[in-house]
Amino acid sequence: MKVEDKTTKLNKNGKKKKKRQKGNMQKRAAIGFFYASAVVLATVVLLHHNPLADQTTEVMKKVMACLLIVFTCAIFGIFYDRLTVLPKELYQNRRLIWKLAKNDFKKRYAGSYLGMLWAFVQPVVTVVMYWIVFDRVFNTRSQLVAGGIEVPYVLYLTAGLVPWFYFTEALSNGTMALLEYNYLVKKVVFKISILPIIKIIAATFIHVFFVCVLFVIAVAYGYYPSVYTLQIFYYSFCEFVLVLAISYVTCAVVVFFRDLQQIINIVLQIGMWATPILWDISVLTDQMKPLFKLNPMVYIVNGYRSAIYEQEWFFEHFYSSTYFWIFTVTLFCIGSLIFKRLKVHFADVL
Repeated sequence: MKVEDKTTKLNKNGKKKKKRQKGNMQKRAAIGFFYASAVVLATVVLLHHNPLADQTTEVMKKVMACLLIVFTCAIFGIFYDRLTVLPKELYQNRRLIWKLAKNDFKKRYAGSYLGMLWAFVQPVVTVVMYWIVFDRVFNTRSQLVAGGIEVPYVLYLTAGLVPWFYFTEALSNGTMALLEYNYLVKKVVFKISILPIIKIIAATFIHVFFVCVLFVIAVAYGYYPSVYTLQIFYYSFCEFVLVLAISYVTCAVVVFFRDLQQIINIVLQIGMWATPILWDISVLTDQMKPLFKLNPMVYIVNGYRSAIYEQEWFFEHFYSSTYFWIFTVTLFCIGSLIFKRLKVHFADVL
């Protein structure tokens, strides 16, 4: 019996060792791939040259991009084990996430006479009010955009408001996810990391409807879908990842600091005017443009407009695309670490 016990123990130890070795190999491969991708990206950034742009600004963009790449690589290498937990949990619970997201969307308006129609009424009323004020009262029938193109102001406005509504709805709901589902947070076996993404997916259902409305308005003004229009899916994905990254920070902090929700509401009000939604970024001076473009929502809003009527590919805006993804990936890493660090205290506070 003792010999059998020793043999069993040796076999278990051997399996654990092999599993550990396999995990270490996967870790080294993942980190190596990430670093290799970072080197390639940094090389492309350094070699990219735009002779028409101000060279001092170009150098500043390259330095900032390289610093962000180095910072992201450092975070990924040091905190690899913690950073990979969150994506794994999201993937493993993907079916549950989808089911809960549909339930969340349905129950939000349960008991009201109009039901889910309320999800669409407020944004529609907002768009109509802006249209009445700017198109009818102030007679702003068209908007001059980059390249000297005149676009109907209603289309210009809607193309900016649709992604902004999605951002505000998803961020507000994602921030309150843990507080709203506090009864699930207290369950030991439940993966609470899936709660923010549930709220964001629920907001995506409404966003899909308004993208369809945007297409209808574009067609009504003679802007028909083209191959460039497919970029709507790319920019929607960009916004989804951005909101998810921010939400992991805000939903973790708001548990301990409830005033954060009110602060976010104020920031969103300011952000709407700091983002070129009602105005075009071309009105800014050359010195002010880089400062405003640090706002990642500028990339999203301009991207929606490019997909609808400007007919430009996202990779034509090289520095904007590079900055956005470096910023978003870095923010997601930071959000994952903050959420992982604080989640052990959620049940006690809630």
